[in-house]
Amino acid sequence: NWYRSKKKAFTKYAKQHANGAKPVLRELERIKKYCSVVRVIAHTQVRKLKIGQKKAHVMEIQLNGGSVADKVKFAYEHFEKTVDINSVLEQDEMIDVIAVTKGHGFEGVHRTEVNKKIYRIGKGEDKSNAKTEYDLTEKAITPLGGFPHYGIVNEDYVMIKGCCAGTKKRVVTLRKSLLVHTKRSALENVQLKFIDTSSKFGHGRFQTREEREQFQGTLKKDL
Repeated sequence: NWYRSKKKAFTKYAKQHANGAKPVLRELERIKKYCSVVRVIAHTQVRKLKIGQKKAHVMEIQLNGGSVADKVKFAYEHFEKTVDINSVLEQDEMIDVIAVTKGHGFEGVHRTEVNKKIYRIGKGEDKSNAKTEYDLTEKAITPLGGFPHYGIVNEDYVMIKGCCAGTKKRVVTLRKSLLVHTKRSALENVQLKFIDTSSKFGHGRFQTREEREQFQGTLKKDL
């Protein structure tokens, strides 16, 4: 284990950065000269979630489009930077959802669900990110009591059509659709009229905490 080892892990790699960025730039030039496929390693910011997990999810993503030099330049410009979801996906777009579901007997796990339409991409800093053009109530996307077995959504969120593969707290990969969509249902512009934020535990009927307090009045616990 690490306690009994000589603790030599990453020591050679750390020496490359001791003299600045010269070794890194030299490796990038070798990639431009000899490589035909460029992939980057990305990880999630799992510390932003309150799910009891510390280790981030790591994924290798291939870069497509342009020359090899353009790919290396794009990857180098985004080193150790956050990639916002609005720079990748947009509303009314068709995407594929990749996750691992539960197996139920002879009906085993499956991985991919294709052609999911994005209904909304909400901003985390917007405190009324569940408000629509028809429903002007100041409310957030988190329902009363939080999402079951998940909690409160404080970051940006993506609302898609239908069910989403995977269990609670499981990582989900969103991929751009591999097809050129021509159906009218795929090309239509979505106009949300109402987002239900009532409690998902039992039969919730109140959309906001203020609405519930106004209906129930002053309770004994409030005195």
